[in-house]
Amino acid sequence: QVQLVESGGGLVQAGGSLRLACAASGRTFSSYVMGWFRQVPGMEREFVGAITGSGNTYLTDPVKGRFTISRDNAKNTVYLQMNNLKPEDTAVYYCAGYVGFLIVVDRVQYGYWGQGTQVTVSS
Repeated sequence: QVQLVESGGGLVQAGGSLRLACAASGRTFSSYVMGWFRQVPGMEREFVGAITGSGNTYLTDPVKGRFTISRDNAKNTVYLQMNNLKPEDTAVYYCAGYVGFLIVVDRVQYGYWGQGTQVTVSS
């Protein structure tokens, strides 16, 4: 069983930056593909990007070039660095994980979820 705890959300002006962190419990963190999702009230939870245990990453087009995903397997933590934030990035951000090697975009594949952290970008 893995528990995920996000931190780092908050209120920031457009053009600003935030770094989200997701700390995982357990001893096999490197075997997990870790994903980041975001959700706006009334909308589907949206895939943002993911990183494999070996460090391969994928980011969706709306955030590519502005967001970066990284992980520190020694610290059981995955990060989402968000730069040049836009008001449309406002959402609750969730980290999620599953045991595997491939990056997948379908949230159903991810068996472990954090509680979410609010990111609000003001214009």
